[in-house]
Amino acid sequence: MSMQKPIIPKPPFLGSLIFSIMLTGCATTTVANKDDPWAGWNRGTQSFNDSLDKAVLKPMAKGYRWITPEVVDKGISNFFSNINDIGVFLNDFLQLKLTQGSMDAGRFLINTTAGVGGFIDVAKMIDLPKHKEDFGQTLGFWGVPSGSYLVLPFFGPSSPRDTVGLIGDALFNPLTYVSVFGGAAINAATAGARIVDVTDTRADVMTTEKIVDEAAVDRYDFIKNAYQQNREYVVHDGNPPDDNDPDLLNDDSSEGSTDGQGKGTDTMNSIPVDRSKNSTTSPSPSNAPSEDKKPGHFLELTAPQ
Repeated sequence: MSMQKPIIPKPPFLGSLIFSIMLTGCATTTVANKDDPWAGWNRGTQSFNDSLDKAVLKPMAKGYRWITPEVVDKGISNFFSNINDIGVFLNDFLQLKLTQGSMDAGRFLINTTAGVGGFIDVAKMIDLPKHKEDFGQTLGFWGVPSGSYLVLPFFGPSSPRDTVGLIGDALFNPLTYVSVFGGAAINAATAGARIVDVTDTRADVMTTEKIVDEAAVDRYDFIKNAYQQNREYVVHDGNPPDDNDPDLLNDDSSEGSTDGQGKGTDTMNSIPVDRSKNSTTSPSPSNAPSEDKKPGHFLELTAPQ
């Protein structure tokens, strides 16, 4: 499966997670909304992230693009992409994708050796495609529900499941262990590498940012819907189950709950569904991409208070 590089900057994980927990304890939702129960927290955090991006990350990205030759920029992107491939092939195997996992492991070995530490994407030249797998997808593969939409400080769009996934991804990243067990000089070098990674990532999405800003009537809703649809899509390898698509829940009033007026609620996605126009025929597949795997819930999630 394939994804674009995330917009989300990645500062030292532990500090961000602690700050997120602290803010969660103070967060309240402004309007009770079962579709988005943490909307108050999410909008406030998104505003904080946007301010940080405007004041720090975007200027850094512009300067980076101005001083960095294209070939160097490409090499830096390849280097961090190659490190990320370690987590990719480990998650492949955790999702029982043995063939794809072998391909991705081979991709890492080839780029690390023939590609001079990953700066040159030799695997692409021999038609070894790059995949995107993360621990959040692995949790979804094994039936862990996503939970409600959640915006994290610094990291941006997420969910309770993907927040846990960040921890797994950190454990699969060798830079994490370099930071923990290295000396002061090594830690400084690692921190510098992460700053370069964040800046390089931010520079790569400058064009995408224009699409969001110009196309969105409500920027928050645009980003939320895009994130959820994308996660649903990648967790299911582009084939999300029919019962997770709100457009496909109009086939039988016995599915989900109803309010007595022909309207029901998608119990998986908390999306109101009009059941007054039911049909006895099977629904046709939805054309809209879907995002995040949400099988039967065995984990109850509540909004932060």
